[in-house]
Amino acid sequence: MKKIIGVIGIVVLLSSFVSAEEMRQKEISLTIYNQNFGLVKDIRYLSLKKGLNIIRFVDVAREIDATSVSFKSLRAPESCIIQEQNFEYDLISRNKLLEKYLDQEIILERTEGTTEETYDKWATLGKGSRQRKEVTPKIKRVKAILLSTKGGMVVKIGDEIYLNPLGRVILPALPEGLITKPTLLWELLNEKPGMHTVEVTYLTNGINWKADYISIVNRDDKKIDLNGWVTIDNKSGATYKNAGLKLIAGEVHRVEERPKYKRDLMLREAKAGIAAPQFKEKAFFEYHLYTLQRKTTLKDNQTKQISLFTATEIPTKKLFTYDGAIYRGWWRSSEKEPCNKKVAVSLEFKNEKKYGLGIPLPKGKIRVYKKDVDGSLEFIGEDQIDHTPKNEKVKLFLGNAFDIVGERKCTEHRKISSRVYQNSYEITLSNHKKEDVKVIVIEHLYGDWQILSESQPHTKKDAFTIEYPVSIPKDGKATVTYTALYKF
Repeated sequence: MKKIIGVIGIVVLLSSFVSAEEMRQKEISLTIYNQNFGLVKDIRYLSLKKGLNIIRFVDVAREIDATSVSFKSLRAPESCIIQEQNFEYDLISRNKLLEKYLDQEIILERTEGTTEETYDKWATLGKGSRQRKEVTPKIKRVKAILLSTKGGMVVKIGDEIYLNPLGRVILPALPEGLITKPTLLWELLNEKPGMHTVEVTYLTNGINWKADYISIVNRDDKKIDLNGWVTIDNKSGATYKNAGLKLIAGEVHRVEERPKYKRDLMLREAKAGIAAPQFKEKAFFEYHLYTLQRKTTLKDNQTKQISLFTATEIPTKKLFTYDGAIYRGWWRSSEKEPCNKKVAVSLEFKNEKKYGLGIPLPKGKIRVYKKDVDGSLEFIGEDQIDHTPKNEKVKLFLGNAFDIVGERKCTEHRKISSRVYQNSYEITLSNHKKEDVKVIVIEHLYGDWQILSESQPHTKKDAFTIEYPVSIPKDGKATVTYTALYKF
């Protein structure tokens, strides 16, 4: 009877219905969606006989959606069909091997008349050592019944129960139903014997991509360099060697039967003009498709980064905005209402071709750096952008200004009737910087509103938002006042 020795690290050779020579991979390509799934297209050579063939299609992703598998013979698509498919994923592991032998007989290879101390001493002595020869243990094999594997092994030897017994576990034979790799098992009917080129496509979970960006701001904050990177995280349970790679950016609808957990590199600074863009972008349905212009290998449990683009000297604007209202709504307006005192600082640029951009920017995180006088990069903030079409503006919130402070208060609150109110506001901005600044004051209005008076003209942004551009001298202050009538 064939023995299986040393449960950890064993190699099991399984019989297959198709040899390696009869199933060779021609090419493989992968389309990854930024929703933690991908589409695999696997083209192989497959030798088939006429009639019923039993095929083991190995090296598929562990996270495969078996219901999404599509099979096609490129040689004879109408006379080569699958009539039954099984997805086998009960993979060999130490625990599964032992579980198959619960309440059955196993063998413990033990050392007669020795203890754990002897084992340790024998293992630490060098090969050929004279001392080692003196303590070389005498091996004997003991039959035992495996009772449990939880929290350690429990076995029965004779009439006695042993917890975590000494010795190496030997199993008499390989249990049925265990395999070394996830496998698709097909019953395939074929009318044309010989070599077929077959195309197998399927969806798999556990593979994701995202865009990451590095931005470097120049000394006067008026231009930026932007480097785009693609970060791919492969936890699908398969390695894709020398694969064609495509990325889909967009929100593709999928039907989820139950909630699924999403599985959870630092980017280096890239220099302009090192290489041409590696990805070619085009519109695809209502999404955008990025195709890598070369082959690449994605290993299982690997995070890979590929350069997406490099753009330099993009004109940018530094924006200061003040949104002082903490509690929004006419019913909360009072003279004692607290306010937000922080002034937000943002950078804004346009996604235009003439500045080296002009391609749809996939959603992702943009980290922003600025060079110090010694040339070193210092981190000044980061923001998340959504999918951004070409010629659209990108606005990055980086933090709050240290030297600009705002204060907002309601100076008068009148109830004219049960559905009509009148409020007056005063917004004061203090600039402690050594240069003049411009701050956009944002105010929110409600109901059927009307500005009765104001210290300067406003700009209406939408039905319930107005803005006041305010210029503040260095080490100075500026104030905005207005009175609004609300009808409900």
